[in-house]
Amino acid sequence: MEISQVKEELLRLRKEIRRHNKKYYELDAPEISDYEYDKLMTRLKELEAAYPEFITPTSPTQLVGGSARREAGKVVAHDVPMLSLQDVFSREEVEDFIKDAIAKLDSPEFVVEEKIDGLSLALRYEGGQFLQAITRGDGHQGEEVTENARVIDDVVQRLVDAPKYLEIRGEVYMTRQNFAATNERQERLGLKTFANPRNCAAGTLRQLDSRIVKERRLSMFVFNLQRVEGVEIQSHVEAYDFMTRNGIKIIHAYKVCKTFEEVWRAIEEIGQRRASLDYDIDGAVVKVNSFAQREQLGATSKFPRWAVAYKYPPDERETILRRIELSVGRTGRITPTAVFDAVSLNGTKVERATLHNQDFIDELDVRIGDTIKVYKSGEIIPRVSGVVVSKRPKDSVPFKMPEACPVCKHKLEREESATDYRCVNVNCPAQLENHLLNFAGRKAMDIHGLGETSIPKLIAEGFIKTVADVYKLRERRDELLAKKIFGLAKATDKVLAAIEESKKNSPAKLLTGLGIFGVGSAAARDLIQHFGGLSELSKATEEALQAVPDIGGITARHVREFFDDADNLKILDELKEAGLTMEAEKKIIESAIAGKSFVLTGKLDKFTRDEASKIIIERGGLVKGSVSKNTDYVIAGEKAGTKLSKAFELGITILNEEDFEKMLAE
Repeated sequence: MEISQVKEELLRLRKEIRRHNKKYYELDAPEISDYEYDKLMTRLKELEAAYPEFITPTSPTQLVGGSARREAGKVVAHDVPMLSLQDVFSREEVEDFIKDAIAKLDSPEFVVEEKIDGLSLALRYEGGQFLQAITRGDGHQGEEVTENARVIDDVVQRLVDAPKYLEIRGEVYMTRQNFAATNERQERLGLKTFANPRNCAAGTLRQLDSRIVKERRLSMFVFNLQRVEGVEIQSHVEAYDFMTRNGIKIIHAYKVCKTFEEVWRAIEEIGQRRASLDYDIDGAVVKVNSFAQREQLGATSKFPRWAVAYKYPPDERETILRRIELSVGRTGRITPTAVFDAVSLNGTKVERATLHNQDFIDELDVRIGDTIKVYKSGEIIPRVSGVVVSKRPKDSVPFKMPEACPVCKHKLEREESATDYRCVNVNCPAQLENHLLNFAGRKAMDIHGLGETSIPKLIAEGFIKTVADVYKLRERRDELLAKKIFGLAKATDKVLAAIEESKKNSPAKLLTGLGIFGVGSAAARDLIQHFGGLSELSKATEEALQAVPDIGGITARHVREFFDDADNLKILDELKEAGLTMEAEKKIIESAIAGKSFVLTGKLDKFTRDEASKIIIERGGLVKGSVSKNTDYVIAGEKAGTKLSKAFELGITILNEEDFEKMLAE
């Protein structure tokens, strides 16, 4: 590769990555997937490794916050072991700890503070500059997550009153508000939601992409001084004062106590206010204040002897289940919610709790009218733990999900091996936002500017009720400007131009955007290749649909049901009238590839997989994701895996890149 070519590619890659960073962080309008972003960054790193003389300080590989990719699994030893705390569960156990400390120490003081439910993290500073972040791991060594810690707002990057060296320990957590926002986004994108804030925080901190960490907005409290050089600090409270002066966020509202009665009162006070906190705690920690006295008490191989963690007992109440309400999520998932007589849990009034799905209801055998037991999971989330069968009404009956969606009355679906019921009606009002996000997404109609920020506004203001309304927005330009849906005139015209441009997209992209259950971009491409367009596809029987390779019975049924729906046909007529491309361009193709089915596996040198796929499709071939008896050729590159093995088993012709190029030349 010529030097001029290297410089040119470096320039292009850096420019493209910076543009995607801006789209992701500042505009909240990402254009590419994480996988595609990773490919760009990997290529940039490869070039910079081969030509280190061309690395610049402003290269995305050298900057934090959006472009940084941490190294997975890098293990770092702790300077000071990050031990667990011994759990205690009763007033008597706390009293025994206090009495034992008083007997061994000279007038000890105790600090009582909240025990945050999160993930422990050690932060290292050198000369006042943030240097490194390490997870707890096994207590003796942990995983480095420095780049991720840099994008947590509570992690101070530079200390004001800088010691020579400082190591502190804290807890990374997620506020309830940010946890709810993250799960909402996961559901909107059709991804798995998190069980609780702690799991979400722990999983987020270990992400390889700091963009995800920044997006989910983690928080951190510091609760211990691990090691310091260049300044004398004698106690836990002194350490907190030093940290506060340096802008470090510490556990707030801690209490310094001298007697067991004072300690227990402080524990009770934390217990009384935990329901009002915007983060989860799983107990209260009692620590000896003096560092010298901590040294005197020492530690076991697992726990320090100078601290204990008191765990609050679960607050559980019995109440009467009055009804089970059903809600429809943005992806069509039906969630049952128990509505019961209000009870007080941890100081708050509770009258609703999720029942998850039909399997959960069946497992507990929850019935309307039952006396149920309710508690708070993670100190905040109400849960149903069981049923008092002895108090069950004689006329009670098992609860079963209805056949129809509670919002649009469309028939609910429960696929084999799935736990959830779903409404698969693409026009269900409860799913409109998610449906539009899919329609405007990169793999579908690829309408830049129509995304997570603008779509909710368009729905709320009544501009869009179906996907066909997207192509009526130009007629309402003045109203869009008055409502500032997209901002000023320039931004509005840019989005309207993108909508107009999307009319030229292939019918495969349109089919992807229609949101038919089971029809993603690959299936849409296969269906359009087979039937030539939406006109013939709309007439196809289930048997004809299943004749298309990789289209199974469930997908065929959903496709047929979509085209049998009068509302869907009306929307398609409106899209056709708006000028969208409904039929594929018919080409007479004479090549060795036409009509043949290909599967690509392994790393290719002269083509990317996308490039090779495009070439095959342009010449009338079919590209499949899996090997079957209907596959004609498998193109295998380096590190080809199970697809290659299956091709050998089935006796399918295997091509290398040279064979593929010869076929193209024919």
